[in-house]
Amino acid sequence: MPTTQTRRRFLTTTALAGAVTGILPPRRARAAEPALETTSVRLPKMPVICFAPQYVCEALLRAEGFADIRYIDSKPGATYDEELGRGRVDFAANLSLAFIMAIDSGAPITVLTGVHAGCYELFAHEDIRGIADLKGKKVGTLGGQVLISMMAAYVGLDPKKDLTLVDDPAAKPMDLFAEGKLDAYLALPPEVQELRARKVGHVILRTTVDRPWSQYFCCMLAANREYAARYPVATKRVIRAVLKAADLCAREPESAARLIVEGGFTERYDFALEALREIPYDKWREYDPEDTLRFYALRLHELGTIKSSPKQIIANGTDWRFLNELKRELKT
Repeated sequence: MPTTQTRRRFLTTTALAGAVTGILPPRRARAAEPALETTSVRLPKMPVICFAPQYVCEALLRAEGFADIRYIDSKPGATYDEELGRGRVDFAANLSLAFIMAIDSGAPITVLTGVHAGCYELFAHEDIRGIADLKGKKVGTLGGQVLISMMAAYVGLDPKKDLTLVDDPAAKPMDLFAEGKLDAYLALPPEVQELRARKVGHVILRTTVDRPWSQYFCCMLAANREYAARYPVATKRVIRAVLKAADLCAREPESAARLIVEGGFTERYDFALEALREIPYDKWREYDPEDTLRFYALRLHELGTIKSSPKQIIANGTDWRFLNELKRELKT
């Protein structure tokens, strides 16, 4: 079985490499760039479909000159930001909120670009039609605790007093929601697809389309600060590979979905394909990553979750130089 899966992954990667040939920078342009300072890069592995660009960029990274590309399984209980800040991985995609809180706590990370907008959906039971209706209700989530609190505060609720959050993985909050023991559940792919398939509840908010959440990046890409400082050429090429992979997810969702399933990043092809077709991966040129951090940092500051101002977060934890260069290069 491992041999078969390895062969399948090889064939899919080969096919994907063919698909990306036309979207790579011209060979002459790449040859004119400085040599890579390192040909090694480590990325995290986690069963979250919306992080697909960092999972399907292997062929693009190899085309950029990387030879040692490793996907590191996340340790139980560890966050991407912790592993990124401690140097266990070199780059990672994660929620804008998570990076802001990490920067506020002093983690040595640098946010480099946005990747896509929207991926969360808020499911609810019975007569709940909007976030304001969650007052006095029980809401489950895994990884979206701060986001649901922010959404509640945005409509005038006090999340600490008005919501009962159930976010302990051991409690299996999605199953509790499906059993009717919770009133709402904030899901991300593949949970979104699973709840749809099981016909559980109804959706009252989609960050892909509902304002103001749809107007900002959901997930962004950050680097370990030391890696980005020591290896600027490599850093730029990693960003380029991830952004081209985002374009590929939008253009070739079938190939991308096969690759992340065969790579062991998620289990179900149908769920992966559905998510990739819906998430706006091709919008990274249009959204402003700094506006995203400013918006979410302000919301987090109002909640009392962070002490830093939006200005301090941006000054201490971002570097847009590579992205600005790539926007000029990757115009189409």
